[in-house]
Amino acid sequence: MHARGPRPTLRERFRAFRIARVASPAFQRWAAGFPLTRRIAQRNTRALFDLCAGFTYSQVLFACVRLDLFHTLRPGPLPTAVLAERFRLAPERAERLLKAAASLDLIARLPDGRWALADLGAALIGNPSVAAMIEHHAMLYADLADPVALLRGETGPTRLSGYWPYAMAAEPDAAEADAVAGYSRLMAASQALIAEDVLDAYSLASHACLMDVGGGEGAFVTAAAARHPGLRLMLFDLPAVAARAEARLGAAGLTVACRGGSFFSDPLPRGADAISLVRIVHDHDDARVAVLLRAAHDALPSGGTLLVAEPLAGTPGAEPISDAYFGFYLLAMGSGRARTAEELSAMLRAAGFAEIRSVKTRRPLLTRLIVARKSAKV
Repeated sequence: MHARGPRPTLRERFRAFRIARVASPAFQRWAAGFPLTRRIAQRNTRALFDLCAGFTYSQVLFACVRLDLFHTLRPGPLPTAVLAERFRLAPERAERLLKAAASLDLIARLPDGRWALADLGAALIGNPSVAAMIEHHAMLYADLADPVALLRGETGPTRLSGYWPYAMAAEPDAAEADAVAGYSRLMAASQALIAEDVLDAYSLASHACLMDVGGGEGAFVTAAAARHPGLRLMLFDLPAVAARAEARLGAAGLTVACRGGSFFSDPLPRGADAISLVRIVHDHDDARVAVLLRAAHDALPSGGTLLVAEPLAGTPGAEPISDAYFGFYLLAMGSGRARTAEELSAMLRAAGFAEIRSVKTRRPLLTRLIVARKSAKV
């Protein structure tokens, strides 16, 4: 005799009934024609088609970025013929791309037939880091060509795991300058996008020294220096990355103590009363994150502060970002996952931190901020 499971709740029974109706072709046809459900049915049809066509939309955007369409239109509207000549496209092919971009609200067609920037296209000009990520996504798309094979671990080494040398390498601190150049530039671009949001959310005015761990080429310390000219600055990253940061920051006239090493095997330098981890933690699996948080705790003085800026799972409205985008991006990369604020807080407590709190940011869909304090000695 088979054991019976728990009796379905009223909500579960209603959900089963609803799913059965929605899955029925006859019901779908009826809903599309019935006045009270027609709009819902049309919206669901569009949403389902958008999911099917999402890759094509992304490739339209990629083509616009690769051809530099948005900067080309920045001075003012242009006709198809001029754009076709600049992009070395046949006029009918240029028209096809422009109409596709307009359908995605990236550009707009004026009554006289010329093409002009729309809000989304203009926003991309103001966020060059987004354009850098769009170009970078060519690797992700290649790795996702067979997502089931990727989930089963049958694809072999991915392009993303080779791009991020610290993700899968046994000795990431041995990476040479050529191996880190591309990802260092991308990190600099992506951190610049959210550095101001983090500094708006938490003032470093009360701190004497900030160390940015995993700081890449120094985007975050550069923003911090502009806000707080008297703040001493340190940066810690892989040796080849730290060397690039030292050269870049020095050329910009900034004095930053750049130290090279691996935060998984080397102790973090001491001397900072604030340590920042800007979009670093989600790149690593739990065991490595535990090592990193303990290293940060050890490096801070009593009463020191740790800033963790992350795209967090569980952020209302950002579920596709954390669960779909970062879920599969980090799978292809070979390590890491998006965590909730509660999960990160528990890991911070396990590392010895106290007074852990979430701080609101301007754009929580891009990054949220958790501030943790090392207990003062009694």
